[in-house]
Amino acid sequence: MIEVREGVLRTPEERFENLPGYDWAPNYLDDLRGYEGLRAHYVDAGPKDSEVFLCLHGEPTWAYLYRRMIPVFTAAGCRAVAPDFFGFGRSDKPIIDADYTFDFHRNFLLRLIERLDLHRITLVCQDWGGLLGLTLPLDMPERFERLIVMNTTLGTGEGLKEGFLAWRAYMAKNPDLAVDKLMQRSNPHINEAEAAAYAAPWPDQAHKAGVRRFPQMAPENRGDAGAEISRRARDWWQNQWTGKAFMAVGMQDPVLGPPVMAELRKNIRNCPEPFEVAEGGHFVQEWGQEVATAALAAWA
Repeated sequence: MIEVREGVLRTPEERFENLPGYDWAPNYLDDLRGYEGLRAHYVDAGPKDSEVFLCLHGEPTWAYLYRRMIPVFTAAGCRAVAPDFFGFGRSDKPIIDADYTFDFHRNFLLRLIERLDLHRITLVCQDWGGLLGLTLPLDMPERFERLIVMNTTLGTGEGLKEGFLAWRAYMAKNPDLAVDKLMQRSNPHINEAEAAAYAAPWPDQAHKAGVRRFPQMAPENRGDAGAEISRRARDWWQNQWTGKAFMAVGMQDPVLGPPVMAELRKNIRNCPEPFEVAEGGHFVQEWGQEVATAALAAWA
């Protein structure tokens, strides 16, 4: 069982009222194997007996990030599941930074997939949703069929780019990150209500341990947590992946943009030329209707 020290915070439900463009009812689990007592939230939309689009968010976002993509998937008759990592969204938030580790988050995803018995999965991932999500098929390859990958990488422990190191340093100096302001700077087209919705999970600094930890967790050296399994995942995607892939790139992303994605594409077997979102930045899901529609069309 996961040991969580000192305490857990739960964001008040009223902070999630009247979120623009997001009206899905919450779903909760508090009995995931190894996480008993911690309440996890996930969006679950569309028919339960259909193929599944598993949508994994990153830093510092939550399931709200997928509000423009989920309707495209469900309109096509598919199921969309978008969990909130612990420390994010409507999921519980342990207050000690060190409780958040690569394996803490990765094993949560594995247990959630097993608990919901998800099959015929299209993995939809960006940022930490990719660093973690791209390692999942190693443990359950029979469950995954397709991939939509956006502005992410694999944390193989072979150094970090200058842009990411700058982001890590910025987060270390700003432990009470203003999520709404960050999202508006990154996505100038969103309005104040949407920016506030992104910040809804974190009413104060005490709730932000998970937000603070993600940048520090990225494997920089080969012996760092998560690095070895990420290298094995790279080999798996290169040599064993037999499904279909679709890559979308937010071309304005200064950290995980075109050069990083070009390198990742080399490591994904049969990955076609990327779908380029010219105005898109790191959070390319903000152009999600366009991206999701293009992915489905590519596979039609």
